[in-house]
Amino acid sequence: MKKKIVYIFTLVCACLFIVEAKAQERTVENRPYTDLRPFHFGVLVGSHFQDMEFVNVGPQMIAVDEDGTTVEKVISCDQDRWDAGFHVGVLGELRLGTYFAFRIAPAMYFGTKHLLFQNFTDLMEDGSPIVERQEMKTAYISTALDLIYSAKRFNNHRPYIVAGVNPMLNLSGKDEDILKLKRYDCYLELGVGCDFYLPFFKLRPELKFGYSLINSLDTKHADIIKDKNMLAYARSVSKAQTKFIALTFHFE
Repeated sequence: MKKKIVYIFTLVCACLFIVEAKAQERTVENRPYTDLRPFHFGVLVGSHFQDMEFVNVGPQMIAVDEDGTTVEKVISCDQDRWDAGFHVGVLGELRLGTYFAFRIAPAMYFGTKHLLFQNFTDLMEDGSPIVERQEMKTAYISTALDLIYSAKRFNNHRPYIVAGVNPMLNLSGKDEDILKLKRYDCYLELGVGCDFYLPFFKLRPELKFGYSLINSLDTKHADIIKDKNMLAYARSVSKAQTKFIALTFHFE
């Protein structure tokens, strides 16, 4: 997956370079005064891929009887693939100068994470670890706060880079889940994009990377889990940090 990320990032940068290289002559500019507005609104829609990095606790002691008898369990957890989702929202952008702008973009992120647990203590008949899976549906309300630095406009395009933070509120999660995420999260975001000035609106494709700044795991969930057979699985992880790659189209 890391190779795919590098490939996508390289492809976007190459496309921006080609667009700039081909712009040898001046053409008629569409919407020449659109960037002079002190404030403007827009809508956004896009797709994203999400993943989680886990810190497994390794060997752990789990009580199996009421008299306090414990046994050692070794269980690992991983999100075995990047899962796709989609997001929609609105935006408001404040012009700070010729090259800088500040953007706030409330949005909804929808997706599903597929978690894989492997029990290396209780094995199958063939000696392979017992496998448990969890499908974690996610729904977030986000409010991205981004600072945009744009290059000088040439003809009908203008590349830019963006950086910011994105606080998120988690609306999903059930007590029956093996693992549960916190109700809040916060991401550091970095991205690149390009403005395309069309006759009736400005189109802004943007590729953005986000990485959680906090431990996203609800570490107290294991204390209230109902299925005690899943207790060892719920306690197999001490930390989880989420991340995503998002391709978003802004219409302004």
